[in-house]
Amino acid sequence: MVPNPLSPLRALVLGGALLASLPALAAPVELAGVTLQDRATVGGSPLVLNGAGVRYKAVFQVYTAGLYLTAKATTTEGVLGTAGPKRITITMLRDIDATELGKLFSRGIEDNMDRAAFSKLIPGVLRMSQIFAAHKKLNKGDTFTVDWLPGTGTVLTVRGQIEGEPFKEPEFYDALLRIWLGPKPADWQLKDALLGVGKKQP
Repeated sequence: MVPNPLSPLRALVLGGALLASLPALAAPVELAGVTLQDRATVGGSPLVLNGAGVRYKAVFQVYTAGLYLTAKATTTEGVLGTAGPKRITITMLRDIDATELGKLFSRGIEDNMDRAAFSKLIPGVLRMSQIFAAHKKLNKGDTFTVDWLPGTGTVLTVRGQIEGEPFKEPEFYDALLRIWLGPKPADWQLKDALLGVGKKQP
């Protein structure tokens, strides 16, 4: 005997239950008027937005930052240990002297490393500072990305233009991440937001 087909009502109920069981679709995140996509592709690999937040200095919004990984991580060690490409994307929320920003990043690297480890990265840190200095000024709305590509190195892209040769050392990208995720982060609320454990910032 051939079973009766599902009634339209029963089919609708079962279909709704199936949809409800699927994970919620990710969506872009909007922070301070900047939209960060929930997905990115780096080196041919799909990445997910691990977390995003706003960098504050006093009461002023300086930039938005988003962290993209191959799989989500909620600790600094988890982020550093995640295999595959990684991306930090930063969009300026105010005009800023690019030389000063480069100096702040250099200081952030130094503050989150021991002296011996930092000394090995000095050539890369100086080159990064020179790249920012050459731009003189970053304007509100300007975006730059810092990508880690296994087998290639750290690629810095400012306003859509790749800047110079990749920084080859894996330690250099980890050092950059510690600017925001290290024991002395640039902004504690931003650290939590990038790790996806903090309250979303406006």
